[in-house]
Amino acid sequence: MSFNESVIAEFRANQGKVGGYFEGSDLLLLTTTGARSGEERTTPLGYVPHGDALLVVGSNLGGPKHPDWYHNVLANPLVQVEIGADSFEAVAVPAEGADRDRLFAHVVASQPGYAEYQKNTSRVLPVVALQKSDPAPGEGPAEVRSLADKVVEVHVWLRGQLRHVSAEVDEYFAKAAAHEGEGAVPTVGLGLQIRQHCLAFCQTLEVHHTGEDAHLLPALAAHNPHLADVFERLRTEHVTVARLQQELSALLSDITSADPERFRKELARMSSELNAHLDYEEESLLPLLSEIPFPPGPPTAA
Repeated sequence: MSFNESVIAEFRANQGKVGGYFEGSDLLLLTTTGARSGEERTTPLGYVPHGDALLVVGSNLGGPKHPDWYHNVLANPLVQVEIGADSFEAVAVPAEGADRDRLFAHVVASQPGYAEYQKNTSRVLPVVALQKSDPAPGEGPAEVRSLADKVVEVHVWLRGQLRHVSAEVDEYFAKAAAHEGEGAVPTVGLGLQIRQHCLAFCQTLEVHHTGEDAHLLPALAAHNPHLADVFERLRTEHVTVARLQQELSALLSDITSADPERFRKELARMSSELNAHLDYEEESLLPLLSEIPFPPGPPTAA
């Protein structure tokens, strides 16, 4: 068993408490999806709270290369976080520029050892904010008991990511408009932040629709032949939504040279079309899914 594996096993066996090198430290387990392998990887990391987020640093003990988990979150920003006995999903958002420097100073004030790691390497140690992806209070079902509740929960999360992107785009253009004088526009960090939320939205929506097309819709169609037109429309809309996802990614990748007014209009149009699809899914599917328990129970004996 490797060192990391032993720490992970001890962490999970003792509700987040470990001894040895990490004894007394604020420690979490970060599970990422491999950028190349697509496999889940779990890494024990120290963290520092910052508002509603948790900050982790890609120190790699001051080594010359970024750790693998950092490359993973750039490719797949949706991660799983374990603290103590709790576990939750989060969006990993690396900070850049002045924002990164400010957050790194916050980390060093709490954990001075990271300053030593920075001294030992020429690379800039990445600071990543783990933003809990739960819906805002009052949004989504209070408890997921049916497949309908689960669909609503996923949709609420997707709508939240779209709102994140829209708010960050507004902040980006506001800072760009207010910038005066020479030097770089102080919006660098927002570009990566917007990208991460967009990527999290697109990847989650793709998984959601792939599962519906492969399993959910065929099963519902078999039991509801009178709704054949509804299921065909949903499949057609999924193709349209896949195109919108590509357009959204392309739009957000070119924000630095975009005309703000045209950019906002395009983003609003895409967001409206994506939300309209989610509305139609709920209108069409929730009545059919409300009696199906989630998570499913064990199969009954014949």
